Amino acid sequence: MKTATTDIQTGILSGNRRMLAKGITLIESRRDQDIDAAQEVLSSVMVNTGNSIRLGITGVPGVGKSTFIETLGMQLIERGHKVAVLAVDPSSPRSGGSILGDKTRMPVLATRKEAFIRPSPASGTLGGVAGKTRETMLLCEAAGYDVILVETVGVGQSEVEVASMVDYFLVLMLPGAGDSLQGIKKGIIELADMLVINKADGDNLQSAKVAKNEYEKVLHLLHPPQSRVRLCSALKGDGVADVWDEVRLYIKAQKEGKHFEENRKKQLYNWMIRITEETILKDFRLNNRIQQALINIKSQLEKGETTPVIACKQLVKIYREDRVRTD
Repeated sequence: MKTATTDIQTGILSGNRRMLAKGITLIESRRDQDIDAAQEVLSSVMVNTGNSIRLGITGVPGVGKSTFIETLGMQLIERGHKVAVLAVDPSSPRSGGSILGDKTRMPVLATRKEAFIRPSPASGTLGGVAGKTRETMLLCEAAGYDVILVETVGVGQSEVEVASMVDYFLVLMLPGAGDSLQGIKKGIIELADMLVINKADGDNLQSAKVAKNEYEKVLHLLHPPQSRVRLCSALKGDGVADVWDEVRLYIKAQKEGKHFEENRKKQLYNWMIRITEETILKDFRLNNRIQQALINIKSQLEKGETTPVIACKQLVKIYREDRVRTD
């Protein structure tokens, strides 16, 4: 019997953008009745996934991420690629709402049939990456998009999240914007496969060249030799093609050395572990005995009658005992 999920599956595999959007909406839904349906759709298209280059792009606010992505996306389309842009918007910590204005920030790319732009709210997710970004990438791959661009909210401690789900990680930088690290933490630079100094044009060109030399010195100390620093002007389109060519050559070398497939397998396993941990944590928090115990433990902590470590052991003991009784 034909069902709504069957229509979505068939539509995604045929490249129907409307059905792809419906599939992603289903994946992002938190309603219990949608979760099983979403996994049914995902399972049915899994065999058609994995055939894209996944590129993570981040950078400080104002660095020109949207302009860079639009320019890169248009150049990729000219080369015959289909491009999906998963742009994660910051959510309000109070209302959970987000602007979701990425299509207005990429007006030219948004009109192309070869491009699919999906803004998603971060909803408080660590690293500015929407909780369902991995599943969304898979649906886009199943729909025939062979380049997936993941734009994150900004540079922060947990950008590790986006780096753990892509094949290549770009960090966009500004020329002449203060000290050599622009407030970026060492860990972010160590994650980057390439630093791209954007807005390297006009009066900024000389300061961009100086910044490039500074970053190369930093990377020489902190990062393996394969890391690169490149200049580009996303607004004028200069240097963007060179960035992509380097990404492409890197991916080619990774595939020839069998590292690409191994990295994808590792990401899949780590994703499973992450989901398992989140599921257990959710079950822990919703446990009735835990909720009851927390009332007393919170009071004891505030009065200095116990320590966080002892309180933690008490909660874990209660949870384990409850699980044994349930099983």
